[in-house]
Amino acid sequence: MSSASSFSHKKIKSKRLALSRLITEIERDSSLGHQALNELFAHTGRAHLIGVTGAPGTGKSSLVNQLALHYRRDLDQRIAIVAVDPSSPFSGGAVLGDRIRMQDLIGDHNVFIRSMASRGSLGGLATATAGVVQALDAADFDTIIIETVGAGQAEVEIAKLAHTTIVVEAPGLGDDVQAIKAGILEIADILVLNKSDRPGVEAAERALTGMLKLGHPLERNFLHHGQTMPIVQSESAEQSPDIWIPSLLRTVSTDGQGIPELLKLIATHKHFLQESGEWQVRDRTRLENELELLLTREMMREWRAESNAATWEATLQAIQERKLSPRNAVNKLLNGRSSA
Repeated sequence: MSSASSFSHKKIKSKRLALSRLITEIERDSSLGHQALNELFAHTGRAHLIGVTGAPGTGKSSLVNQLALHYRRDLDQRIAIVAVDPSSPFSGGAVLGDRIRMQDLIGDHNVFIRSMASRGSLGGLATATAGVVQALDAADFDTIIIETVGAGQAEVEIAKLAHTTIVVEAPGLGDDVQAIKAGILEIADILVLNKSDRPGVEAAERALTGMLKLGHPLERNFLHHGQTMPIVQSESAEQSPDIWIPSLLRTVSTDGQGIPELLKLIATHKHFLQESGEWQVRDRTRLENELELLLTREMMREWRAESNAATWEATLQAIQERKLSPRNAVNKLLNGRSSA
């Protein structure tokens, strides 16, 4: 029978099977997984977390494959990839399985790929993703790439988890304002125009560049990662040491065009985060978000355990009959948990 000691820092770092079993326990939301994560937490906080998001069809998986190949071959890093896929409506498992698109990485023991089913989770991330990323971080992977499900407008959750968020677009996939609807200016640290060998790339690049300029006019404030930041610099200026302005880069992931430039830009962003202190800010924001989610879930679980089931059903019925608003219902429930 497995115990938390089966998932020690040393074991999950050296034994892929132990790491795989731990991730399974995390996905099951088991007490064993919880205990292991508690004991491993002191070994986390070192990995660079890179989020890759964008609408379906932009080539995210192929781009991730190329990034991982270059990190291994050129930088000799240990790489982990978490691919959050849509859930099967029948089995609840991952439908796509991005490992199919990452055949070049199979067999490399310094690359770990895990597909996860979203299971209806909003924001493109499965609810267990933060725990899985934490386990991979504790296993001493240098870079962890999180590829979201590609739900389009609901992809902003990745910005709460990753240090560096890459938003992937492609020409010819929709109208020019689709990126605005996806909240692109708020979550993108790097904007990639993939499949740039396709017709219409110039028009797509002009539209995206215009959006970036519109969102970042000179001597004005802009909202990025939920924070209001001022910009006072010319269009030709280099990146400010205090402000990061998202850059737009063309790539063709099928043959590797633009990938070295993208890797350089990711490294520049990582350096900016570390030198500016933003790395610590984003780490704190990520942990705060995880703490709030766990606290909310546990408080709800405790509340349901302490409360009278009949009260809950009667309250739902009153809401459905429009006799009670949801907000008033919350106040009523909190003021009389166990009353019938």
